[in-house]
Amino acid sequence: MNFINWDRENLVKIKFRNWVPKHESLPDDIKWHFIGHLQKNKVKYIAPFVFLIHSVDSIELIEEINKRAKSNDRVIKFLLEVKIAKEDSKFGLNFNDCENIIKEIKKNNYSNVELNGVMGMATYTDNEKQIEEEFSSLHTFFNKIKEIYFPETHAFSTISMGMSGDYKIALENGATLVRIGSLILGNR
Repeated sequence: MNFINWDRENLVKIKFRNWVPKHESLPDDIKWHFIGHLQKNKVKYIAPFVFLIHSVDSIELIEEINKRAKSNDRVIKFLLEVKIAKEDSKFGLNFNDCENIIKEIKKNNYSNVELNGVMGMATYTDNEKQIEEEFSSLHTFFNKIKEIYFPETHAFSTISMGMSGDYKIALENGATLVRIGSLILGNR
């Protein structure tokens, strides 16, 4: 299995209109992950082939993903983006809003999307204690949500946190998926 993850910088660089040709020119077994803020009007471009969307932050976006997945006769996996950082530049839901969206998902039983877990980004800082606290808060929240809403669901198993500069702290705090593109590909 191959995983190709495109971060926000690369999406801007290759633009959405170039996703389809890029997808068509590469092997079929690639599992495409969407990382970065996703606008509802862009879902149609990635719905035919995206495997996992890391950055879902509204019920309206979930409804659009569900609609586009249905029109492509598939199920799209996603993570709820939780804002754990103390930075205004970061996107995401607070813990209460995230839990309310989970209740809405459970109530509506969307058939073409699958919630696989949560994603969060720590504050961009050298303060490792702060980073550890932010990652720990997401891990604690994930465990609470898993116990209350998904105790028998194996699909709800992903805690996506940690990037090239802080992935070790993320792993120590329960990350199951890290985004380390810069360590692999170098700085862009």
